[in-house]
Parts: sequence; C-alpha cells; structure tokens
Amino acid sequence: MVSGCYHERMAPTIFRAHGFRFFFFSREEPRLHVHVNHAEGEAKFWMEPQIALAQNIGLSGKTLRQALIEEHEHDIRTAWQQHFGS
Repeated sequence: MVSGCYHERMAPTIFRAHGFRFFFFSREEPRLHVHVNHAEGEAKFWMEPQIALAQNIGLSGKTLRQALIEEHEHDIRTAWQQHFGS
C-alpha cells in the first residue's frame, strides 16, 4: 500500500497481526473504536468506556481475537490521537 494515498488517509491501518488488519475510518463516528478485517470476516470493537465487541460479521469466536486488541490497546489509542488530534 502506498503511504499517503487516499485509501490510507481515509482508513489508516494501525497494525497487522495473524492475518488481521486493524484500522479505523476517518469520517465515521467520533467514539474511539477499531475495525478488524480478516479473510473470514470483519468486526468492530469499542475502545471506550471499555473494550467491547460492537459488531461481528463472519468471524467465529476462535478467529475473533479480542486479546490482540487488548495487547495493542496503547497502539490503537495512540494512532487514533495522532490521526484525530485528540
């Protein structure tokens, strides 16, 4: 992916791990959250007031790994603050 391209600015990738892409959309709701994409499906997690599943499309419990979000919580919050300036 080309750094700085339109797609990357609108849906910046925070990190990739174990076949998952963790990202957010620039023009979505202001509540801190993260989207997770995988070949098997996608999900959205709220980060506030605590980490919680908001939506799941196609990912099984085994595939859906909230633990990765918890392990990378600092990275997710930092990327959000850098992108939105808050």
